[in-house]
Amino acid sequence: MKSKPTAAPVQARWFSENPDKAWGEKFFLIYSPIWILQTAMAVVFGYGKTMGDFGSIIYSLFVAAPFVVVPFLIYKEAKAGKPWYKTYWFKANLYIAIFSLLGNYYGSEYFFDVLGMVYNYSNLHWTFDASLVGTGVQHTPVMMYLLTHAYFMTYHVTAMVVLRRLRTSRLGQSSAWVFPVAIFVAAYFWSWMETFVMANPAMADTFYYKDLNRMLAIGSITYSCFFITSFPIFYWLDERLDDTWGLIRTTAAALSASMLTFFLLDLWTKYIGPI
Repeated sequence: MKSKPTAAPVQARWFSENPDKAWGEKFFLIYSPIWILQTAMAVVFGYGKTMGDFGSIIYSLFVAAPFVVVPFLIYKEAKAGKPWYKTYWFKANLYIAIFSLLGNYYGSEYFFDVLGMVYNYSNLHWTFDASLVGTGVQHTPVMMYLLTHAYFMTYHVTAMVVLRRLRTSRLGQSSAWVFPVAIFVAAYFWSWMETFVMANPAMADTFYYKDLNRMLAIGSITYSCFFITSFPIFYWLDERLDDTWGLIRTTAAALSASMLTFFLLDLWTKYIGPI
């Protein structure tokens, strides 16, 4: 009597089996502590309180641009086996650019009116946000669109690495609930962590929450709606070698995540209301 073949052991991994994607994720992770340090120095030394609109945008570009410029310069097409606009690093940046743009444009209004976030940048006058969403009492400085690109890129990539490790583990392979639970935990972690780190005394005169304790405990769940919708979509971007995304699919995915976020934020406002 022949014995059944033994199943191959599960190979848990942190990075994608797609080498193009793995390279992009590793670069984004390497650069993340660099931009975080730059931002921390700006907060400690108060640069953001003295720069005008033009200076703040230049600074924000200095923070966000390396996510695009450095891979473009060092990741050669010959190594990728494809033109630069078909590489993971470019498509990941395209996705995050769309998602962060729409998140700032209409999502900030929910932060202002539902979560009690206050911007008080008296030195900045260039703003861009929704006209029909929110009360319009507060506005989003243009520089926030660029800074958010850096924030969201780091949040997404770190979450992808952890989610992949869990999904490819024995527990993840045997239990369907592990992946969705991990998505919620990662989403809440980054929402809470950003709130905790940003709402500090060094920024109290330019940025704060009216009720920080409720924002940390309850508002972080609201904020996590951004990532609950986006993380499971972003995860599959070029995850499989036999299913790489084109630019149209990448754009559609980012727009879908943005619309789902908009819907969840509005449902929260309708049934839960301001914190």
